[in-house]
Amino acid sequence: MSEQTDEPTTTYEQAREELADVVRRLEAGGLTLEESLALWERGEELATLCQHWLDRARERLAAAAPTDDQG
Repeated sequence: MSEQTDEPTTTYEQAREELADVVRRLEAGGLTLEESLALWERGEELATLCQHWLDRARERLAAAAPTDDQG
């Protein structure tokens, strides 16, 4: 059984790719207001997910970095 049940199932790369697609679709226009709002909301979710993965990566790097306590 995995201890990481709080981890999202979407990878950073998947979320970033979908977010880029959402941005392209919004920029292309031609959508109804409801479609635009739904895409915007999905984009916000994806941006939050990407930020989660970046924060986790920073935490891992910080934990792996040597400390300068010798001195």
